[in-house]
Amino acid sequence: MHHNLSLITTIAAALGFGLLFGMLALKLRLPALVGYLAAGVLIGPATPGFVADVDLASQLSEIGVMLLMFGVGLHFSIKDLMEVKKVALPGAVLQIVVATAMGAGLAHWWGWSFGAGLVFGLALSVASTVVLLRALEDKGILDSLNGRIAVGWLVVEDLVTVLMLVLLPALAGILGGDGGDSSKPLWQTIGLTLLQVGAFIAFMLIVGRKLFPWLLWRVAKTGSREMFTLCVIAAAVGIAYGSSAIFGVSFALGAFFAGMVLRESDLSHRAAQESLPLRDAFSVLFFVSVGMLFDPRVLVDMPLQLLAVIVVVIFGKSLAAGLLVVALRYPLNTALTVSASLAQIGEFSFILAGVGMQLKLLPVEGQSLILAGAIISIAVNPLLFAAVEPLQKWIRTKSALARKMERSDDPLAGLPETTDHTKLSGQVVLVGYGRVGKRIAAELSAAGVHFVVAEQNRELVEELRCKGIAAVAGDAGEAAVLIQAHIARASMLVVATPDTSRVRAMLETARALNPQIGTVLRSHSQSETELLRKEQAGKVFFGEHVLADSMASFVLEQLQPAAAGHAAGRSK
Repeated sequence: MHHNLSLITTIAAALGFGLLFGMLALKLRLPALVGYLAAGVLIGPATPGFVADVDLASQLSEIGVMLLMFGVGLHFSIKDLMEVKKVALPGAVLQIVVATAMGAGLAHWWGWSFGAGLVFGLALSVASTVVLLRALEDKGILDSLNGRIAVGWLVVEDLVTVLMLVLLPALAGILGGDGGDSSKPLWQTIGLTLLQVGAFIAFMLIVGRKLFPWLLWRVAKTGSREMFTLCVIAAAVGIAYGSSAIFGVSFALGAFFAGMVLRESDLSHRAAQESLPLRDAFSVLFFVSVGMLFDPRVLVDMPLQLLAVIVVVIFGKSLAAGLLVVALRYPLNTALTVSASLAQIGEFSFILAGVGMQLKLLPVEGQSLILAGAIISIAVNPLLFAAVEPLQKWIRTKSALARKMERSDDPLAGLPETTDHTKLSGQVVLVGYGRVGKRIAAELSAAGVHFVVAEQNRELVEELRCKGIAAVAGDAGEAAVLIQAHIARASMLVVATPDTSRVRAMLETARALNPQIGTVLRSHSQSETELLRKEQAGKVFFGEHVLADSMASFVLEQLQPAAAGHAAGRSK
């Protein structure tokens, strides 16, 4: 056979070596993404042996970018972002500015151009959403306040990055690269670009959000799973390509908005599930193709520069983010969780580096430093998450300043003086006001039972107080928060938050101040449920068991009349 098999060879090598190295990474308790990058290095031109087709891998990675951004859009929720907007919006923007300045400062020190420094700094400022989501899922805190803040923070970073991906080609000529028209005034270049983007966004919000969910419903009615999956993928890739061909915007922005408009459909969850295998496969191709661009010689030739990059990524921007969160009066564990979340770089950094290379803004060594920094920071990230709890205990034990910063002069840290004290005896202390906590609060209100909410989300606490509901802001694992909720006079402690990592500290405080208090806890795993019950932690509800018990009870209730009829027939 004389056919050119380079496409098949590249895909087979990328997926095969990606599988082997991904499994090896998981065995070493590292994210699989590290293994995919290592596989790319192995089959890339910088290492001896088999070399895959770099150009084909680059095109395949473009599809990977589209599907990655499509997945981000499918999971992007303006409502979730609005819940944490007061910390995520200013925090993410300021952190991007600080980290970009750090990276640009390094680039200037090394003698790079301003344009190279800007791209390099931006690439170091944005963390990987893929790595973050997997880390939060592994710790079981994705739905907690800390998880929502971290995800909201990265969503803002993603939006800023998408905007930069749109603007960089237009500004490349002015910044010293190839692209754009440097003869035009800056305002005209930016204005034209934003006009194109605005036209595309208007089209997607006015036409796309009605048309594409309707199309998804029509395809779903055929009953064909194959056609449904095809519709989702065709929408993702087709909109991404069309946005570039018609409106001149990037594939990434088009795919992101494709996910956003499909989220409007009631079938968005199914769309996410059906497209997940293909998105995962092409994301592997994306990371492998990125690894193929990495030159391992940077580890030997530029060790000090690489060390500086790692310091900025793991310590510099994380410290800046943590200080911002504490300054906004959120608890120390929230600050440490956000810091750990940001102490890595990933897919958007690779995309920015690729665009910088295409526009002749970023030097080759810049891309190699970004890739090396990503591999090292992603590998170290699980260790940083594991260190959050011990570090939190150490800081609170050793630093009086940290304790003071968390609660000094905080109007939301204690109940208002106008609170009716007759409602603070025999009340329920409800920890967490998310989806579960809100339902519990509604039932308690309907039954006329008094309660006090302890919630880390300061925006929610402000809303609750406006509604006349007693609420305090803070981490209920801290004794001071439960004391402010008058736990010593409460009849029951109900922990409805998804983050149960601090539940033992809550129980210890509650029983020390109120030995007779009843406790009701929420759990997310069978092992955790059994452990809490062995520790006599009160009534523990495990979601799957509660759902199974409710469904079984309903089935038996429905069958009782029939069973009674059968019994009567047999007695005759």
